[in-house]
Amino acid sequence: MDTSTSALTISLLCLGALFFSLWKSRRQRTSRTLLPPGPKGLPWVGNVLDIDASQPWVTYEEWGKRYGDLTYSRVLGKEYIIVNSEKVAHELLDQRSSIYSDRPRVPSVDLLGLGFTTPTLPYGEEWRRHRKALHLVLNKKESLKYGTMHLQRAHGLLANLLATPQNYEDHFAMFSVALIMELAYGYSVTSEKDPFMANIVQLLSLVVEVATPERSALLGAFPFLAHIPSWMPGGFWKKRANDCRQLVRKVLDDPVQYVRDSMVAGTAKKSMVRDIFQGKEEDLDLGLDKERVTKEVAASVFMAGSETTTSAMLVFLLAMVLQPDVQRKAQEEIDRVVGTDRLPDFGDRPNLPYVEAVLLETIRWIPVSALGFPHTTTADDTYNGMYIPKGVIIIPNVWAMTQDPVRYPEPKVFNPDRYGGKLEDVTLSPAFGFGRRVCPGNHLAEQSLWAVIVSMLATMQIGKATDPSGVEIEVTPKLKSGGAIRPETFPCSIKARSAKAEHLIRASTI
Repeated sequence: MDTSTSALTISLLCLGALFFSLWKSRRQRTSRTLLPPGPKGLPWVGNVLDIDASQPWVTYEEWGKRYGDLTYSRVLGKEYIIVNSEKVAHELLDQRSSIYSDRPRVPSVDLLGLGFTTPTLPYGEEWRRHRKALHLVLNKKESLKYGTMHLQRAHGLLANLLATPQNYEDHFAMFSVALIMELAYGYSVTSEKDPFMANIVQLLSLVVEVATPERSALLGAFPFLAHIPSWMPGGFWKKRANDCRQLVRKVLDDPVQYVRDSMVAGTAKKSMVRDIFQGKEEDLDLGLDKERVTKEVAASVFMAGSETTTSAMLVFLLAMVLQPDVQRKAQEEIDRVVGTDRLPDFGDRPNLPYVEAVLLETIRWIPVSALGFPHTTTADDTYNGMYIPKGVIIIPNVWAMTQDPVRYPEPKVFNPDRYGGKLEDVTLSPAFGFGRRVCPGNHLAEQSLWAVIVSMLATMQIGKATDPSGVEIEVTPKLKSGGAIRPETFPCSIKARSAKAEHLIRASTI
């Protein structure tokens, strides 16, 4: 090849590269113009000043009313698309789950040593191992085997409420932690000073303290903050994060070692960990990772379930205080079906449709996971002509979905009658997630909540508290956020419905 031919070839290649670059740039600009509509933001910081940090789900709901079911926003350099419609969430997260099942990286989670938890794992082989183990022990058929355990813990809750009703929030938390300890490890918690429970409660407190949304956003925008020394101004949280990582190790190891020791002694009770250890290798295919994965999935269930269960119980209690007619109607159904000589059990569940509707409405009225768990796309996509880029963070706004006035007329009202007895047509998916990332513990979660609701309705009379002069204290619902949103502490009256009900409570815990 002579010099002129070589030069021509290089010129043509360069020209081709230039045209390709221009075409790609134009294509990207065109795609950007087709993004879902959304609020205009400031340079770089985007829409961070437009969001109510105390209740972002409400801000996103308002954006949905203004811009549509899909809303695009940028916050501190990251792109977000908020899904405010359950229909759209199904069409994207369920029907196109192959590209909507990843998770965004959360730097604060890694710093706390919690990157192993199933909900935060990226979509891939490690996540599949977790799900396989969880499905083995949390599928619907297996979950039904824990019914007696749910009821026994619910009866213990009744006794605590009977003794010190003013401490209802502590009793709900104790119920949630003790139940999941028994489900996951077959370990019976007998007091709040139990060493296993103390470690887990301390860990959850540290997570809430350190992994605030504000700190997570800052770490995502300024990764170098993760490396500042703990002695520098603003670095105290680094020491707390280190405390958390050390505690995580104990929470992972100690309860599983308890199960191991119990299995050797022949005293191990049915539990998730025992069933995974005893599962057939061909069903799990975990190999040398079996011990590690078992520890991680058990801790994941605990951390994901304890606070959400407590929050949902508080929502139910608040609803009963505000809606005495709903409580009366549910109690009439229980008295008619079960009678007053025994406590309800899961065999009664199919014959208590109104109680089932109370459960559904509790989950809908104030969804404790208001923003679900964020997803991330693994490829570009389009929906109704709108461009959804690869790597964008998808936020399913469960709050907006459950407050949809078209599907739920007067959504702010707690009204179990809205289901009209057609309970088989009701889906719990907004509350428990979508697609391949749906909560694997959904069956256990709704079973434990049903056990609490039916047991309290059968035996307790819930109402407004009164002041020293006997005047009822009005309750104005206020919500607070954390790992899950929940009602702020409110005054109420909790007492046995009758002497017979009180006797049933005491007899059930002997």
